[in-house]
Amino acid sequence: MTGIRDRLAWRAPTLAVAAGLALVCGAAAQPERVQKAELTLAADRSSYAPGEVARLVAVVEIEPGWHAQAHVPTFDYLIPTELRVEVPPGWSAGAVRYPEPDLARFAFAEEPLAVYEGRVRLFFEVEVPAAAPAGAAAVRATLRYQACDDRSCLPPVERTAGVDLAIGGAGAPTHAELFAAEPARATRPEDGAPSGPEGGRGLAVVLLLGLVGGLILNAMPCVLPILSLKVFGLVRSAAAGRRHVRVGALATAAGILVSFWVLAGAAIAAKAAGSAVGWGVQFQRPGFVAFLAAVILLFTLNLWGLFEIQLPGRLAAAAGEGGREGVAGHFVSGLFATLMATPCSAPFLGTAVGFALAQSAPIVAAVFTAIGLGMALPYLALAAAPAAARLLPRPGAWMETLRGVMGFLLAGALVWLLYVLGNQVAPERLALVESALLATALGVWLAHRARLGSVARRLWGGAAIALAAASIALAAGGGPAARTIEVSGDTGRIAWRAWDPAEAERLAAAGTPVFLDVTADWCVTCKVNERLILETPEVRAALARHGVVPMKADWTNRDDAIGDFLAAHGRYGIPFYMLYRPGREPRLLPELLGKELVLAAIEEAGRRSP
Repeated sequence: MTGIRDRLAWRAPTLAVAAGLALVCGAAAQPERVQKAELTLAADRSSYAPGEVARLVAVVEIEPGWHAQAHVPTFDYLIPTELRVEVPPGWSAGAVRYPEPDLARFAFAEEPLAVYEGRVRLFFEVEVPAAAPAGAAAVRATLRYQACDDRSCLPPVERTAGVDLAIGGAGAPTHAELFAAEPARATRPEDGAPSGPEGGRGLAVVLLLGLVGGLILNAMPCVLPILSLKVFGLVRSAAAGRRHVRVGALATAAGILVSFWVLAGAAIAAKAAGSAVGWGVQFQRPGFVAFLAAVILLFTLNLWGLFEIQLPGRLAAAAGEGGREGVAGHFVSGLFATLMATPCSAPFLGTAVGFALAQSAPIVAAVFTAIGLGMALPYLALAAAPAAARLLPRPGAWMETLRGVMGFLLAGALVWLLYVLGNQVAPERLALVESALLATALGVWLAHRARLGSVARRLWGGAAIALAAASIALAAGGGPAARTIEVSGDTGRIAWRAWDPAEAERLAAAGTPVFLDVTADWCVTCKVNERLILETPEVRAALARHGVVPMKADWTNRDDAIGDFLAAHGRYGIPFYMLYRPGREPRLLPELLGKELVLAAIEEAGRRSP
């Protein structure tokens, strides 16, 4: 390729770390978690002799009107009730025995759920070592549970309690009423295995769903701007031979996988911090949106020939002279293809992510890896059969024109990101962010015009990077903009009401169906569904004909009530569509809508139950 090549060296690993930091920072400033259960520990004897086995019980008192999911929930995506026991070093504790749960029906589930209500007793034994010294030995237990009522669920929380065991001689029995008539036991799954009746088979199915969902992500509109980079890069690699095609494809796959591992790590860290997690929720952070906007701006300027993204010297030498730029470009395009894909939800993806985010850290990592492998599958296939690159057109002068056109496609993605940001920050702050981005572009242009290797070029390049960082800080430093759902009287559009869960339940109980749309400005799939399916004359007429009240929940900015509502229904991403049906359980619709499906659902919901 012709043109001046800048010496601004963008290191791809640094970009990955920056993306991870932007995600993890979203876990800060979490609200206080609400507890709906008390936990106490009790032992069956007043003291124990060394070598004896102590029987203990963890008593859980759940507030009236609330329940917790069973240790083996009805569905894999529900959060199980679990007790972790801590004993002194050198001691051993037996497996926790959980009682058989109750089966109860709730408004948010079509099938009865296995739950714990009222007083629940969890039993376990602790073996006192033969060499245990006389005195007191502390035993602690931590209960993790999610409290739900008949309409919604709270975020999962932990409650810790302890008891001191007196070690000396055999003591008298205590707490006889707690240890009498131990209830039937429920099976405890192996540590690290997914809860639920499916066990390992359920995990295998979810991994397959994640693989397929990741593959479909490549066709989603969020990824198309970044795929423009891939078309250009693959054409250039094909001209250099099969080796460069293989290296470029593997670098892209590596970028995708690294991104998904960063996302998995951020999700695990957020869960450990008690934060709400979900697919694409990083776009609720204005700082992250501005970060991505700054990166897309620099990629656009790169395509327009103002500078080149290069590998560090050692990696470039390892890749060979011909792969000096290509490897870095392929890796970084894979990295940001993933980040641009997160506002989209593909078929099967919601099920896989919903399952993963309710499980332990190893399962979160496994499912996110499966999704990443699915998204990277076309590039892995190309690496296995590089001869397929011969189907691409031969390079030539037309590539300069294509490069400029692709820059405009990326600029379109930048416009979309600024639209999202405009609904998250105050107008004056948005103007400052846009000004900083404009100044970033000016700095890059001035650096491009300066003499190669000159002090002026380095100064202008550094100023451009500083201004890009300033745009991110400006966006992250302000509070969210006020958001409202307007009740429109325009007959050309659906008259949405702001979502009110209590009002929706009341309307459904009174015989009026309610259609709920959980959406966000950053959710491209949501916007496509709204434009092509929901906001059509046929759907508007069906809603009016059957008296269905349309409600919309806006998740553009963080809203814990919406996040908890989604989690209660086993979803951790949007779009989310639900029909409240009079006299029946609510019906969930898929992420990707079809007009006939929506019309049939409205027709069915409009029929009054006898």
